[in-house]
Amino acid sequence: MNIIFISNKSERARKITLTGKYITVLISVFLLIIVTLALSLNFVSLRYADRIDTPVLRAVLVSPQEERHQKIQTHLQDNLNIMASRLGQMQAQLLRLDALGERLAESSGIKSRDLLFNGVPGQGGARTDLASEELTFGEFNHKLQELSSMLDERSDKLGALDSLLRHDRLTKYVLPSEMPVETDWYSSGYGYRIDPFTGKRAFHEGVDFSAEVGTPIKAAAGGIVVYSDRHPEYGNMVEIDHGGDLVSRYAHASKRLVELGQVVLQGQKIAEVGNTGRSTGSHLHFEIRHKDKPLNPSRFLKRPS
Repeated sequence: MNIIFISNKSERARKITLTGKYITVLISVFLLIIVTLALSLNFVSLRYADRIDTPVLRAVLVSPQEERHQKIQTHLQDNLNIMASRLGQMQAQLLRLDALGERLAESSGIKSRDLLFNGVPGQGGARTDLASEELTFGEFNHKLQELSSMLDERSDKLGALDSLLRHDRLTKYVLPSEMPVETDWYSSGYGYRIDPFTGKRAFHEGVDFSAEVGTPIKAAAGGIVVYSDRHPEYGNMVEIDHGGDLVSRYAHASKRLVELGQVVLQGQKIAEVGNTGRSTGSHLHFEIRHKDKPLNPSRFLKRPS
């Protein structure tokens, strides 16, 4: 094969004669270049395909099968991230349930160590001859969601139970059940009696405890002082609101030791026995009122023997 080169700058033409050997060499070099380029593109597609943002280059360098594989991997990773986040939330729920369980066990008198809140429950059993099956991704996700729902349900129920127990314990402290003075008997009970001033039958709205002047008067239950002043008939008087429209009244005191709005605890000294107001002698007049209506204190107090 002869190849003739003609140039405008030169009047002489050049001729190159290509033999079969030269042609074979040229074809081999051309094929080698093509193979090298193909290998280079394949390496780039495998090494940097996930970093290529240009759609055109990505379409050229990444094969449909590789792109589908990458989408599956991305989808799986996203699902794993969601499941890992949910698993973290469930672990936090378990910690709260453990703490709540220990508190409930303590409140109910059960020894928390018997329930093993901080340990893994024991499990076991003999080997089975039945064929075991691998857990699929969908089944695992379903079990995870089911366990999460169970945790939410248990958390709500235990929270409600904790609230009931707390309310029960608080009720014991807010009911005026503590004796306001240390004495063994009532000098005058609740109900109709002969009025010591008029000699007529009249209703006595509380109970009287005979005690010496200066004897400590204690709050029958915790609450807020809603009255601490001198009354024309009750003399020095203190009233404590225990919530639920329930009020205890302490009258005829010689000295008041609490102020209006003060928070007091059950058994706290709030006054001293006296003989002020409409009184025939040193004693404490004690009332329990609900919505300003008198109730029999003996139904609340730990009655003296």
